[in-house]
Amino acid sequence: MTNMKKRIAATLTAAILTTVLTVPAMATETPDKSVRVSSYKGSTLEVGDRSGLIISPSGANYTVTSSNPDTVAVEQVLTFWVAIAKAEGIAEITVSNSAGERGTVILTVGSAAPAAPEAPASGDSAGLTDNLEIRQEMIWLINQTRKDNGVSELPVSEALMNAAQACSDRRYTWHHALEESQAAVDAGYPYGFGDNLTVFTGTADAAQRAVDNWINSPGHFETMIDSRCDCIGVGMTQYDGITYCYMFVGIPNSVNFYA
Repeated sequence: MTNMKKRIAATLTAAILTTVLTVPAMATETPDKSVRVSSYKGSTLEVGDRSGLIISPSGANYTVTSSNPDTVAVEQVLTFWVAIAKAEGIAEITVSNSAGERGTVILTVGSAAPAAPEAPASGDSAGLTDNLEIRQEMIWLINQTRKDNGVSELPVSEALMNAAQACSDRRYTWHHALEESQAAVDAGYPYGFGDNLTVFTGTADAAQRAVDNWINSPGHFETMIDSRCDCIGVGMTQYDGITYCYMFVGIPNSVNFYA
């Protein structure tokens, strides 16, 4: 009888341990698999606008469709997608992947209006939206680097995209802390941030060269994979054969002391 009680007790103990050990494993199997999509130029466009679609997680093959192609058409440029405003109205853009996961964004197109003035530029400098495909490639490469180093991908912040582009358009060759911080505030980002700058001769393979430069510089690399960051924006300007690139990463639990 004593041996029987011992066997029963051992069986119960094993069952309890199995239950305790399996609960955490089950709890971790609930990843967020939603597809997130937004328009770089916002949800309201003017006739003739082209706006890059920011889709995450990055690195996947997506199918993109428009509910009303006569109002907003979609076009794939290399590995990126662009929305093209054709006529006044409303269209729903749907993004899906092979696993059946979907995301949508509603775009409203108004009448044509005078274009807002762009940042001053001359020579072969690119405008705010002309180099969107290259900037999207930079974001994809940065997020791939973060994934490879065990930290989460970053969603795009329109404010930080604008701040980074404003700084690259100024063609800085070293950091200007006050001006960079003011650019973030002016663009609507109220918190602290980290930023990387790189400048190099030539315009080919600009996104890859910029990210490679940051990977090969310990301080810039640490900024790029900082786990505290929650969003990203990049800027790229090419002028007289020189490429200027900025990366801004938002750190919401910090303060912009220049604000």
